[in-house]
Amino acid sequence: MIKEVAIPEGTEVRKEDNNIVVKGPKGELIRTLKHSKIKINVKGNLVSLKSEDDRRRSKGILGTFAAHVQNMVNGVTHGYEARLKVVYSHFPVRIKAENNEFVVENFVGEKKPRIAKILPDTEVKIEKDDVIVTGVDKEKVGITASRIERIAKVTGFDRRVFSDGIYITEKPKAIGGQDTVATETTNPEENKE
Repeated sequence: MIKEVAIPEGTEVRKEDNNIVVKGPKGELIRTLKHSKIKINVKGNLVSLKSEDDRRRSKGILGTFAAHVQNMVNGVTHGYEARLKVVYSHFPVRIKAENNEFVVENFVGEKKPRIAKILPDTEVKIEKDDVIVTGVDKEKVGITASRIERIAKVTGFDRRVFSDGIYITEKPKAIGGQDTVATETTNPEENKE
């Protein structure tokens, strides 16, 4: 089984030992992809991932590797964005992003602020009650958004009545809706024609 990822114009992909390096207009990403049954080749404007056996586990790992490469390509060409919404009805909440930290003050009347770390290479913007997390790495954008959501979780109250918090409204997606997927070929002879 073979999966292929197209490399768009202006994006460079190279393989260095077990690392895949993707460089584009928005930045550079490096990821280690190593498995004994999967071979990765970069040729022209295609990244070809080939599984040496047809077992279910190898097919799953092949799909995961192809998705990682595709996410890296999308990240360096378009970037990723996640959105969160700040909801409060009982106490006015103050939020700010500074020094690689997201700070929530006066959450449910607490005197001590709640703090979430912002991962490197991600940016957090605050627009009124909306929080926008952007970056080139889809995983880092998602982790930062989930950390922000988790620090503003209400415990000890009925969630149906007391809905204060910060909630993810849009999971990480390519900016401009340009998310693309890897193509799949099951017969290696089809690629030779």
